[in-house]
Amino acid sequence: MANGKPFEVEIDKEKGLGVYSNLVMITHSPSEFVLDFARIMPGLPKAKVVARVIMAPQHAKMFLKALEDNIKKYEERFGEIKIEHSGDDKKIGFHG
Repeated sequence: MANGKPFEVEIDKEKGLGVYSNLVMITHSPSEFVLDFARIMPGLPKAKVVARVIMAPQHAKMFLKALEDNIKKYEERFGEIKIEHSGDDKKIGFHG
């Protein structure tokens, strides 16, 4: 709801298909957070950004809370999400 009024969300077919990302790089300034979602493939020398999302700090914090809530609900239904560590310090995958 926006300003207490319900609203509809529309998504076109292309965006509705989604994109796969296994890496996110997050940067910020005093006025915004920038999330660059990328895909890195084995054997390729660089990752390709597939989507960039820019949001105000307040929206970033609201997003964090919504994601935490959804992860909690997911784990209650399907079990704990395990994060495996390979033992090396390579920074591949999601991290801030």
